[in-house]
Amino acid sequence: MGDPVMTVAHQPATDAGARSSVRPDGPMLDCDGLTKRFGDRTVVDDLSLQIERGETYGLLGPNGAGKTTAISMICGLLRSDAGRVEIDGRRIGGDDRMAKALIGYVPQDIALYPDLSARENLRFFGRLQGLRRRALEARVAEVVDLIGLADRADDRIDRFSGGMKRRCNIGVALLHRPELLVLDEPTVGVDPQSRHAILDSISVLGGLGLSVLYTTHYMEEAERLCHRIGIIDDGRLIAEGTAAELVRQVHERSRIRVEATGDLEPFAAACRRLDEVEHATAAAGRVELVVANPGRALVPVTQAAAGAGISLTSIGVVEPDLETVFLDLTGRALRDPG
Repeated sequence: MGDPVMTVAHQPATDAGARSSVRPDGPMLDCDGLTKRFGDRTVVDDLSLQIERGETYGLLGPNGAGKTTAISMICGLLRSDAGRVEIDGRRIGGDDRMAKALIGYVPQDIALYPDLSARENLRFFGRLQGLRRRALEARVAEVVDLIGLADRADDRIDRFSGGMKRRCNIGVALLHRPELLVLDEPTVGVDPQSRHAILDSISVLGGLGLSVLYTTHYMEEAERLCHRIGIIDDGRLIAEGTAAELVRQVHERSRIRVEATGDLEPFAAACRRLDEVEHATAAAGRVELVVANPGRALVPVTQAAAGAGISLTSIGVVEPDLETVFLDLTGRALRDPG
């Protein structure tokens, strides 16, 4: 059988005492001063955050912000240069098998054997995690139900859609009943129906009391799933709070969304030079602007469009939301490839 992209490294606790909570009243995840450098570049810079028991925490950031590196250190897959990570009071680092046993990690890449069925994959990874015989079969049956694949559990993975593969990937991470589920952009590249099914599954898990760390490129996913949201840029956590708390940070700022055809980057650059515009970013056939006074900004923005030689399709004002916060703090849209 072919090699999967990644195997599951987390091992389950081997005795009942190992699963007892070290700090039952403390956070499930506690990161303090987490730092990682590659050569002269600091990729994660003094990152501190906590995730409470039963909380779904969204970590948002543009490409290259340090999200995946941070997650790799949290899961013990990458050694930090400074700082500490504790899962339920247990320190990640050194002999950290018990701490890792509390984590279920879902990577960006599919980590499954394509020539095995979903059930066979779950059995294989379940054995790696220490499950045996009837306990293994019972847990596999529970998981395929939970991820909505019971009717396709005996089909080969290479016959699955991208969304079904990702749901099975999540199932692997759930087999050993982790306390913290870490998902690194689990809906990238899937169709809308599969994306909806994945989000429903994650919402159910949060409702069952599982702590979740969730990274995404989709603002609406964070708004739908997450109790609190952290925004990371250039390796630093620059804002944190509920969606409502973050929106209040932008006070009276609004967004102007301009949809147009033509080369939009020169138009965005022209808008950045306007006194009425605080931020402007071009992506996917539109330009997003953060402004304090939309009424005052509309005329100069329209004039800038004419000067840049683009054809306006539509222009409208969007009231402050998480996207406004993100643009205001980073100067970029969440899915801006730059």
